[in-house]
Amino acid sequence: MLEEQLIAVEALTIVSLLVASIVAITVRRIRIPYTVALVLAGLFVSVEGERLILQLTPNSAWILYASIPEFIQNLLDFEPEFILALFVPPIIFEAAFHLEFNQLRSNLVPILILAVPGVVLSTVIVGGIIWISVGLSLGAAVVFGALISATDPVAVVALFSNLGVPRRLSVSVEGESLFNDGIAIVIFNIAVTAAIVGSFSLAQGVAEFLWISLGGLGVGVALGWLVSRAIVRIDDYFVEITLTMVLAYGAYLTAEQLQVSGVLAVVVAGIVSGNKGRQGMSPTTQIVLLSFWEYVAFLANSLIFLLIGIKINVAQLVPPFGFIMVAVFAVLVARAIVVYGLLWLTRLGGSEAHVPMSWRHVLFWGGLRGAISLALALSLSTKPLPESGMLQVMVFGVVLFTLLAQGTTIQFLLNRLGLAEQPEHIVARQMQLGRLYAAQAGLSRLADLRHDGLLAGDVWAGLRDEYHATSSQLSEEMNQLFVKYPDLEREVLLQSRREALRAERAALSDALRQGLISERVYRKLTSEVDHRLDALTLIREATTSSTTAPEE
Repeated sequence: MLEEQLIAVEALTIVSLLVASIVAITVRRIRIPYTVALVLAGLFVSVEGERLILQLTPNSAWILYASIPEFIQNLLDFEPEFILALFVPPIIFEAAFHLEFNQLRSNLVPILILAVPGVVLSTVIVGGIIWISVGLSLGAAVVFGALISATDPVAVVALFSNLGVPRRLSVSVEGESLFNDGIAIVIFNIAVTAAIVGSFSLAQGVAEFLWISLGGLGVGVALGWLVSRAIVRIDDYFVEITLTMVLAYGAYLTAEQLQVSGVLAVVVAGIVSGNKGRQGMSPTTQIVLLSFWEYVAFLANSLIFLLIGIKINVAQLVPPFGFIMVAVFAVLVARAIVVYGLLWLTRLGGSEAHVPMSWRHVLFWGGLRGAISLALALSLSTKPLPESGMLQVMVFGVVLFTLLAQGTTIQFLLNRLGLAEQPEHIVARQMQLGRLYAAQAGLSRLADLRHDGLLAGDVWAGLRDEYHATSSQLSEEMNQLFVKYPDLEREVLLQSRREALRAERAALSDALRQGLISERVYRKLTSEVDHRLDALTLIREATTSSTTAPEE
């Protein structure tokens, strides 16, 4: 029995990774956010997957056994708390680990406004509208308001990085999500307890909220500092990866055992270790570590968004469609009040904390709901709450709307607001570089044809001279661009030097594998390369801070 379960889990994992890979390849062509495409794939699997498999392989017992619907059903048989503990820590830790403390500090005022009073206000507004319009009990309505208040901007942040959106805006969106996840879960647990008991004490609720939140932050600071101190004294990326993995899950489990916020513990642990621990890492170790966590987060996001699509039963959403539309309306109204109403307080923090109106439009429409809301909704199945079924259906409907409607149109909004536009000289340099690269490729192909005897001498000479003239003109135009924008030439120089040093690092690894150098010599030489990479990083940071103008 145990062997069959292990085989089923293994088969399911393979199928899920295959689906995620196919979706990742497909979205390069259809230009929609990856996570949205995963949800659509999950919806297709839940509706058509098993029928197609039965038609294609009616006599294959193994294919049926390892089919996608059965795999996902096995996964759904786990407790929702298990799914939350399995997927959430790596997703949150990876995002927190990348956040630079200076950027977080400069955006801390809007982040905290949206994450703390924003979540509380959103819970009250959504709960009130649902209570009045849908007819649920007040306790159940507040529970819905709490579990739907956690934003999930994975699809939005991925677009930001591709489109060149201002870094401050990206940090604000990501930072809000990191903190409001934890705050929303704390409020959700308090609201569920009050709904089940049938009474609520404001003083007791505030005290419990402070204890759970501050306790989670304290656990995260303590464990993050301990692990970062250990990482500083170690220069072995296998050990450092292991320690960060232990920290991500250990902070969550430790906080939950102490009955404080595990999500907030992971957030703070990731920020502390990502800023303090990385100070003692070599550039190579940083590259390996960041790549590892990006891959882990990719896997976790792939599985959980695929799960969202499969778990949502479209047919189940049809009868209560009116209630779902009310829930969507309530969520949008609450988000608008929070973003446009509360963020005026950022003016009190000075110009650095001010959030421009165009950014508020993005914060409003980019407030997608996803993994956390779904996990909390699934956990209602284990609670003695009579309205849990209706709450789950409304959550599924809201999550589906935000991902499919808002997630697919956020790029249009960014383009309309002019936030996805790169500086003209950056675009011009990329255009020239692309043309030069294409010309060199064309010339190389012509040389191959000439070498194979398929191109006559006079034709080859004429085409070669034409390509040489084009390349020379493009090089001259690029040099003029460098003269006009010295910072652009400096960036190209630093980037080229960094790539050359990485190539040196790779060559040393090859030499070690071939036995040309000893381990001792390898460590000494790679240490020299790492020091030069460190110097390049310092130069780049210094030039960037001195040439970059303050953002609006």
